[in-house]
Amino acid sequence: MSDTQSGMHTDQGGGQRAYWAYIGSFTSGGGRGITVAAVDPETGALTPRTTFDPCVNPSCLTLARDTGVLYAVSDTEQGAARALRTGSDGSLSPLGPPVEVGASGPAYLSLAGSRLLTANYASGTVSSLSVGDDGSLSGPARSFAHRGSGPDADRQAGPHAHQVLTDPSGRWVLTVDLGTDSVRVCTLDQDTGELRGHGETLLRAGSGPRHLAFHPDGETVYVLHELEPQMTVCHWDAASGRLDPLSEVAIDTEGAPEGVRVYPSVVCVASDGRFVWAAVRGSDTLLTFSLTDGADKPRLTDGVACGGNWPRDLVADPAGRRLYVANEWSGDITWFDIDGPSGRLRHAGALSVPAAACVVFS
Repeated sequence: MSDTQSGMHTDQGGGQRAYWAYIGSFTSGGGRGITVAAVDPETGALTPRTTFDPCVNPSCLTLARDTGVLYAVSDTEQGAARALRTGSDGSLSPLGPPVEVGASGPAYLSLAGSRLLTANYASGTVSSLSVGDDGSLSGPARSFAHRGSGPDADRQAGPHAHQVLTDPSGRWVLTVDLGTDSVRVCTLDQDTGELRGHGETLLRAGSGPRHLAFHPDGETVYVLHELEPQMTVCHWDAASGRLDPLSEVAIDTEGAPEGVRVYPSVVCVASDGRFVWAAVRGSDTLLTFSLTDGADKPRLTDGVACGGNWPRDLVADPAGRRLYVANEWSGDITWFDIDGPSGRLRHAGALSVPAAACVVFS
């Protein structure tokens, strides 16, 4: 069997290591839970190897590089998270049972030291679970409640935490709330798991912030809004834990059928800091922004069809050579080669994954 067929590739030391994609999907929408696919390092092609069905609605995944443990949320009314041990052959095995997060609709999760954090959309809270030395999870969950609402009566009657992550310094936790049009900054007690509010940055009313990403400089933040087609560029001060909006950048809605509303979903920054990409549902497009004028001055340079319908997730491969898109409604993962000089995207392949929600790489 060749390296490509086995999902292996050569590292810089001349050895071989497994290279896998873990794909989460909505089981309530016909998905298979978590699909494990081998990645061809030359072409980027995905070849499915196995599935892990017992995980219900794993809409978000994250991988601990030091332990090789994969974490998944169960986006259900009685939300939970679970830890899965990864094998060198890409296999997954449970590392303990699912652990309840004490909230409904967890939509995002991330690691913060010895804690696993979840953003719980339906409850409008952020939960914290303990992570053991072996990577296993334990409760009870500690919860931090958001407060507030927005002008959109249908979508912003209350808080809706959509993302939670630590800043590059590791000192702060940022939570993005679609319902309150704000990003909160918190501190995290690693011993108790308690989150404490430090500050809140208010963004345009009714814009519905959904997802943010840091530039490699650690000082520039891009906040993508779901309810209005825009991206807010912010300055981040890790010394004070302060996030300040600088400017708003329009998200191109070209390509959406007449009368169809667009819903931007995720923003991704190139590891070398030269480009920003955004996925837009409704128009089903991927937008390229150049940062040649400065990290705080994104300039739209290109837009392409996402190759499917309703792009929910957008992630670069470890080498930064390709972007992978989870298209929820069309049920597929599409991938695009990145042109080095321009950052423009060229469609390179697709894999059928019903109700695809997210992708992470080993």
